[in-house]
Amino acid sequence: IEDQVAAKRWGNRPNKEIVSTEEMCDRIRAAVDAKMELDPDFYIIARTDAHASEGQQAAIDRAKAYVEAIFAEAVHTSKEYKEFTDQMSVPVLANITEFGATPMFTTEELASVGIAMVLYPLSAFRAMNKAALAVYQELKDKGTQEGVLDTMQTRMELYDMLNYHAYEQKMDELFSK
Repeated sequence: IEDQVAAKRWGNRPNKEIVSTEEMCDRIRAAVDAKMELDPDFYIIARTDAHASEGQQAAIDRAKAYVEAIFAEAVHTSKEYKEFTDQMSVPVLANITEFGATPMFTTEELASVGIAMVLYPLSAFRAMNKAALAVYQELKDKGTQEGVLDTMQTRMELYDMLNYHAYEQKMDELFSK
C-alpha cells in the first residue's frame, strides 16, 4: 500500500504527490481489517514515498506511523537505510531497481544495515524485454529467428526447469487406462 495520490508516479521520479499521514493510516487500517477476515497470515506492506518530497526525517516519521512492514522508496544511501531500520520495530523492505535513485546495493550490504526483504521488481522484465526486442528485430531484418536461437532457452531446458516430465508421468499415472 503506497502513500502516493491515485495518479501515482514511479518512485524514483520527481514531482510525486503523497497523501496525508492520516489518510495513509486509514488505508492501512482498512487493509488490515480486510486481511483479518480473509487471511490473517497475509502481509500488509506499507510504502512511503516521502523521502524524495519531504526528506529523510519525514519518511521515518511516516514509516513509524504506518508500521506493519515498511517500504521506503528512493532511499539513496546505506546510512539512510540504517537510520530507517534503527527506528523501526518491524521489518524494512528495500526496492532495488535498475536506473533508479537507489544504488544497486548487494543483499549483504542491505542486510548489514538491517534490511529484512528486498524487491527486484523489474530486473527480469527488463532482461526479457531486451531479449524479445532482439528476436523481433531479427525477424524483421531476416524473416527468421534462426540467428538468435543461441540466445533462447531450448525445449529441454524449459522442460527441465518446469519439471515437465514428472508432470507428464503424474498425468499418465492419474489418467491412464
